Amino acid sequence: MAALEITAETARLHGPLLQRAAAISASLFDAAAIDFRDVADRSAPRPRTRTVRLSRGTAPALAREGASQATMTYADPVGETALAMLLAAMAGPEDPIAVDPESLSVFALAERLAASDIPVLINGPTGTGKEVLSRFIHTRSARRDGPFIAVNCAAMPETMLEAMLFGHQKGAFTGATAASEGFMRAADGGTLLLDEIAELPLSLQAKLLRALQEQEVVPIGSTRAIKVDVRVIACANRDLPTEVAQGRFRADLYYRLNVFPLELRPLRERADDIAPLAFAMALRHAGHMGAASGVVPCFTEGALAMLRLHSWPGNVRELENVVRRALLLSHGARQIAPEHIVFDSPARLVTAPAIGGLELASPARVEAIDSDRKLSSIVQNSEARAIMETLEACGGNRLRAARELGISERTLRYRLASMREAGIEIGRTAPGFSATGGGR
Repeated sequence: MAALEITAETARLHGPLLQRAAAISASLFDAAAIDFRDVADRSAPRPRTRTVRLSRGTAPALAREGASQATMTYADPVGETALAMLLAAMAGPEDPIAVDPESLSVFALAERLAASDIPVLINGPTGTGKEVLSRFIHTRSARRDGPFIAVNCAAMPETMLEAMLFGHQKGAFTGATAASEGFMRAADGGTLLLDEIAELPLSLQAKLLRALQEQEVVPIGSTRAIKVDVRVIACANRDLPTEVAQGRFRADLYYRLNVFPLELRPLRERADDIAPLAFAMALRHAGHMGAASGVVPCFTEGALAMLRLHSWPGNVRELENVVRRALLLSHGARQIAPEHIVFDSPARLVTAPAIGGLELASPARVEAIDSDRKLSSIVQNSEARAIMETLEACGGNRLRAARELGISERTLRYRLASMREAGIEIGRTAPGFSATGGGR
């Protein structure tokens, strides 16, 4: 309790709840940056701290006053709701939130890793919080005052990847009207996050390996190596050992990155994290979703039970969608009830005849499934239908389909993987199906 720096009166009134929060948050937050006090204590807050005011009442309530002060009312100090509300109120804008014991152990281990400069490989499905964990490692490290540069390898144009990572000289290629330092030099003295690293082409993986080993880059158009001081964190949502075995990822780069692997589990496997994450998202978005000034609607026990029972195919990103939707549907009420909880409803696999070894869900069937949903992901399912129709027209050949769609084959692979993770399962490779996606 001493680490929380609370007054004797605050400890007397709210000690049981604060003790629970202190035990959980020790590896997540900087306790010295939080000023806890009873709501009746109107003395000036400690400088450079976030203030959390506490009160007991018959119904939970939560309010935000600016970016540095939150007020919460709770009924039961040993209940899940009170702890979830307090952790959400304690968290800063980029602080992680967790209650599940395995999640807490990952962050405790990450804090120890932050003291070193060894590469870290973070594995886990899309939307589980890999970038949050990466930022946590950076802010706990000696590099905290240096830059944190996050690069999504799947989102960069394939033809520009090398120039964007390593930089280029003016005139090095058509359109290079000015020199660029690249992401690795931009991260000098700090941390470089390479997200979706499995999407890097093999040719670029070799150059990245050399840059990591030598801590230097050679910009395109230059013959002179430039030294950099960068700590690399890589994230993957695909199984890299499988990618290595199938020749899509270099073994030497994998072993260079896999010095210390961390694993983030799907949200459905860490249900204890759901309530505090939901309250944190409500605090973040309430002011933009029509809630009364400062008031943050609280989840009822029934609403929290619904959230715990959901399978969360979209993980934390889907939870954020559901919370924002609930804030809108609650119309400024002080509570979010079960009727305000509407889950994402992605299209599901419907078996159709295999084309070139690729099983496709019927576009017409996907549209029929989607038509009776009030809040479906229109853009996602429209893209899915377009991809499936093009694949069908191209006989299942991914290379031809990518050309027809005006995207690279790598981007098409990324889209297919994203759709599978969202529940729109496109199909599988079958005997007779070539590496480029076409039938033989």
